[in-house]
Amino acid sequence: MGLSVIEEQHNAILQEIKNITQNDWKCLIVDENSKKIVDNAVKADDILNCNIATIERIEDRREPNPEMDAIYLLSPEPHIVDCLLADFERRRYRRGYLVWTNLLEPGLRRRLDDFPGIRQLRVSSRTLFIDFYPRETHLVTFRDPWSFPMLYHPSCNALVPKHMQLLAQRIAGICITLGEYPKVRYYRPKNAFHEASVLCTHLARFVQEELDGYAQWDSNFPPPSTRPQSTLLITDRSMDLMAPLVHEFTYQAMAHDLLPIKDGDKVTFHTTINEGTPEAEEKDMELAEKDKIWVENRHRHMKDTIDKLMGDFQKFLQQNPHFTKENADTTSLSAIRDMMAGLPQFQEMKQAYSLHLTMAQECMNIFQHHKLSDTASVEQTLATGLDEDYKKPKNILDSVVRLLDDDAVASGDRLRLVAMYALYRGGMILDDVKKLLAHSALPPQDVETVINFEHLGGRTMKQQLKDPQQPIIPLFPVDSKNAQNEDEYTLSRYEPVLKQVLDGLTKGSLDQTTFPYVKPPLDPNEDLLAAQAGSLRAAGRPNWAAAGRRPPENRQRLIVFMAGGATYSESRVCYEIGNERSRDVILATSHMLTPQLFLRQVADLSRDKRQLDLPAERKKHAPAHLFERPAPPPQAQPPPRQPMAAGGPRPGGLPSQPMSRPGGLPSRPVPSGTVPTQAMANMSISNPPGHRPTTSSSSHDDGKLHKEKKRRNFLGLKK
Repeated sequence: MGLSVIEEQHNAILQEIKNITQNDWKCLIVDENSKKIVDNAVKADDILNCNIATIERIEDRREPNPEMDAIYLLSPEPHIVDCLLADFERRRYRRGYLVWTNLLEPGLRRRLDDFPGIRQLRVSSRTLFIDFYPRETHLVTFRDPWSFPMLYHPSCNALVPKHMQLLAQRIAGICITLGEYPKVRYYRPKNAFHEASVLCTHLARFVQEELDGYAQWDSNFPPPSTRPQSTLLITDRSMDLMAPLVHEFTYQAMAHDLLPIKDGDKVTFHTTINEGTPEAEEKDMELAEKDKIWVENRHRHMKDTIDKLMGDFQKFLQQNPHFTKENADTTSLSAIRDMMAGLPQFQEMKQAYSLHLTMAQECMNIFQHHKLSDTASVEQTLATGLDEDYKKPKNILDSVVRLLDDDAVASGDRLRLVAMYALYRGGMILDDVKKLLAHSALPPQDVETVINFEHLGGRTMKQQLKDPQQPIIPLFPVDSKNAQNEDEYTLSRYEPVLKQVLDGLTKGSLDQTTFPYVKPPLDPNEDLLAAQAGSLRAAGRPNWAAAGRRPPENRQRLIVFMAGGATYSESRVCYEIGNERSRDVILATSHMLTPQLFLRQVADLSRDKRQLDLPAERKKHAPAHLFERPAPPPQAQPPPRQPMAAGGPRPGGLPSQPMSRPGGLPSRPVPSGTVPTQAMANMSISNPPGHRPTTSSSSHDDGKLHKEKKRRNFLGLKK
């Protein structure tokens, strides 16, 4: 089986829990963020099967459980440490095993170390380095769209160092989880004029420091492997500003661009399943790795996707004729058994085909209605700098203006065209940009969006018409002779810059000036020689050995981090290069970009920072209820005094008022033959409804009984 980052994180979390439980029941305590990380990779049932009694959130109201140990799987944030200390202060659990999703700051660690009685309450403290969200087998995000303004907004400079440290820890966490200690390279743009041009240089150095520090701490890192050493490439959005603007017509990218897909804890599309039948229902359908049709088709061109979906669906119905024919044989027991066995899978597959045929059809409706064929043709010319015949375009401005005039072209697409034209020209004077926007019937404030591309290294503005500034030379100029023969679809001529970068990286020929190493190798040709040696070994194999193919476990791993967000076209090329060159190429990024989100984030670069409401500037506090003192147990009312004969004791040798032990505990059971008092009769072993038990309100014997009952309940639930 090939690499899956989802599976790697899944195994890391479950193994840590198993190492702690050791077949003994424990509670698992998570927080809002760590719960999302766990839920993304692990099913609750898998966790409960590891001797976990309950899974609870540390911010919620919880019943104390002083007889049981707890595993705290927590985010290393100040307010979460406050929640943890509140638990320790209340002695909510017997002892705690601390597992952090990322490194804990020294100040927060000192707060824990200085807590009175910490040695009795804390059994262990470990860092698991899982502060990331695998989204696909080779795609990881941090679910952090706020990373974009923090890196590129001019007013966020004070936040950059701490944010880059967090990014470095998360990137290192991916490498540690995968068991990789890679060579680190980064993007260093030539002749850059924007302030964020040093972003990759600093981030790469931070990541190298994190990896080196971990390797010094863990002498077993990296684990032994037959794979060649991996490479980590740090780049950012400024490397390719066209990729987030161009209309991409592969299924996944096109669907995210055109359809209202919700991208939250899950990626879902709201649709009507079995439309036009009595079983019709509206449903949020998840687009995930478990959907095999989605996985198989997401990187195909939309035309090929529709052909494949239609063909597979017809084939599926032919293979299941008893579900399509009304007069199916119901007299044969074996036929009925086969129908029953196939029914759940059939319904699931039928829903999946219905979903993807609906999505594909909606994409094509929008494609035709908004004249995306004409728009994309001009976009391809602007992005590549060449027309359909791979020659320098003529009258490109006329083509752009004609589309800006067309009411069928959506307003968002018009803004994309204006931005792309300004980038293609290498800058325009302000008046010309305003004229194009007015021609497009777009609001005047959209000029800020075009200007803001300068913060990302895009040259969209000129001070005067004959400004002598040099045009930006593409990183990888299009080879018109070869490109003409390679491209089958004229509306898909443009490929993200990342494809050329990965191509050079796998061949060992990537320019070391633009993509230097943090720690240069002793031999500058090391990667080139390794790539050539691999090619020679492959050449000596027989044809059936699939030239250049390594077994999945021996494939070299290339990890790419794209700061500022990545596109679905860039995700696609990682899979494609990986398959072509027999590598595992993992794309990691802060968040996934759609053209609409990208333009909105670029527009926000000129807004007042206070209006952005950055999470890094929000003060988080532990919930007040965690610090509430538990109400004292209700005192039992003394029984009415009864007259005693000559002041002597009552029959049975009991005093007139029951003796109470310290802490309100009931007295030892009285010997048989004695009569209990009224107070004893009124006592209840169980707590009244709504009352929280405390450590001092149950006897040792009651505690054992409670624990035994609790264990039986859990075993009952499990079995």
